[in-house]
Amino acid sequence: MRIRFGAFAVVLVLAAVGLSACGSSGPASDPGASVSPKTTLTVLGAASLSKVFPIIGTQFSSANPGVSFRFTFAGTDALAAQIEQGAPADVFAGASTKYGDQLSGESLIDSPTPFCTNTLVLIVPSDNPAGIASLQDLTKPGTKLVIGAETVPIGAYTRTVLSNLNATYGASYSDDVLKNVVSEEDSVTSIVAKVQLGEADAGFVYVTDAQAAGSKVTSIDIPESGQAVATYPIAVVKATKHASLSQKFVDYVLSAPAQAELQKAGFGSPPSS
Repeated sequence: MRIRFGAFAVVLVLAAVGLSACGSSGPASDPGASVSPKTTLTVLGAASLSKVFPIIGTQFSSANPGVSFRFTFAGTDALAAQIEQGAPADVFAGASTKYGDQLSGESLIDSPTPFCTNTLVLIVPSDNPAGIASLQDLTKPGTKLVIGAETVPIGAYTRTVLSNLNATYGASYSDDVLKNVVSEEDSVTSIVAKVQLGEADAGFVYVTDAQAAGSKVTSIDIPESGQAVATYPIAVVKATKHASLSQKFVDYVLSAPAQAELQKAGFGSPPSS
């Protein structure tokens, strides 16, 4: 009997230990406990947004704990190609309505919404070794000018500006300037870098990029009659696995706090509908 009682006692002890162990995991399995979802949104943005969008993303994450961002910044044409090739993405934010309309027409993104605008400016290195003081100086033989490739929004807008300036500086102005182009870049950030490094005497970039470069470059304004206004579209990528959260971010970009950051960075308000 003693042996049997001892065995029974051991069983009771083991059972008690087991119950205690189960009880220790109780808080983790508490149905009332809330767990913050961890979600990373992939945003494909125009290169000119590389300074301001991370700031807006941080603001959004502060208001939505558990949300982080993976940003890819490049020329809008390259971003569009990535989406067309099936690259994972949640939100598209480009620098040209042309590519927003293109992707929407292919049913790859939702209907795009304009969220800001931008204009162009000519920049020269801070020490300006070529002595470029005006837009007319771009026609001087030997001037090294860098612009965006024709397929990149900044390149298309630059060509529009040059064409517009023919009315001010003469019919051959744009052709004479284009003869001095030594490099066509795939993004506006590359243009800024070449000018800063002294690899070019001048380059056409967005006002926002010149502002971000600060004292490293000197800006030469373009008259209003020659300007080209860039309108930036934003939309949820249809292949996203986080449609609701992606739309929430799009809505935030259109909100007052995000718009204030964009304007602080030099962007203009979106065109009124």
